[in-house]
Amino acid sequence: MAAVTENSLPFAPDSPWLAPLAGWSDLSFRLLCRSFGAAVCCTEMISAKGLIYGSPGTAELFATCAEDGPLVVQLFGAEASFMEEATLRLREKGFVWFDCNMGCSVPKVTRTGSGAAMCRDIDNALRVAEALVRAAGRGRVGFKLRLGWDEPGKSPAAETWRVLAPALESVGAGWLTLHPRTARQGFTGSARWETLKELKSLVSVPVVASGDLLTAQDGVRCLAETGVDTVMYARGALRDPAIFKAHLDVLAGREPVPADVPVLLSRIREHARLARAFTPEKVALLKMRTIVPRYVRHIEGSKQLRADIIACRTWDDFESALRTFEEGASNTEA
Repeated sequence: MAAVTENSLPFAPDSPWLAPLAGWSDLSFRLLCRSFGAAVCCTEMISAKGLIYGSPGTAELFATCAEDGPLVVQLFGAEASFMEEATLRLREKGFVWFDCNMGCSVPKVTRTGSGAAMCRDIDNALRVAEALVRAAGRGRVGFKLRLGWDEPGKSPAAETWRVLAPALESVGAGWLTLHPRTARQGFTGSARWETLKELKSLVSVPVVASGDLLTAQDGVRCLAETGVDTVMYARGALRDPAIFKAHLDVLAGREPVPADVPVLLSRIREHARLARAFTPEKVALLKMRTIVPRYVRHIEGSKQLRADIIACRTWDDFESALRTFEEGASNTEA
């Protein structure tokens, strides 16, 4: 794995990243993913205006600790002045690495001209990029892109990545991340990995791949097919935070070992411990109620556990649901 200093980030096949995941990539989840080999983690998407105006809950989005590094703070916003000021404030708090979200296709983000909507106004996107680089320094800001707003022939903002990517490099981008779908696609259809290969040949800065990386095998295959520097796991990490260990196994030619029930429950309890340590109690329990069903969806006989976890109202309920499932699994094996 590549060495990391304050002046560098690891961009290598054996340095998989955790994507910025709104509602998910909080400190506890990042630490869990790091324990399995995530080389770099990104914060949840943070509104530059929300940070400057002190919107409730914004400060929690960039909560961190000594073990949470290297960390990339992802910002979104369509106004250069706000993005610059937000970056300067975060730098004062000690943050070094930043990412600008130019890829989120959620309507409440794009309606403000932010996220993937930035591909519809290249001039403004570059003004924002210049402001971020001015505040953070050349090479310390990445940009997460989509292919464009719509398919070729359907929009003037189709395939804008070919114009935007080299322009971002020229203003000082440190790396580029491409989710090779259009904004209108959202997460439907298939990611066009062939464009990742094209992007890699178009720019000299590191390229990080995103999109349809649901398993470690997907990630390693993407590396081989596209020549990108590294991959960024999003939905794949939500299904299994151990995907980073599996990635390293597959890369080394080893067969990943699926988690059995005891290992899976140990993983869930560790996530719960971290959530309780770094998140308000009620929020932590709500998050665990939501994510545990993802972790166990493939386990035979887990339907009742998923129902029990979703219904729990206290941590005692949560642990009781895990114990009941554990005992049932043990009896089945016996």
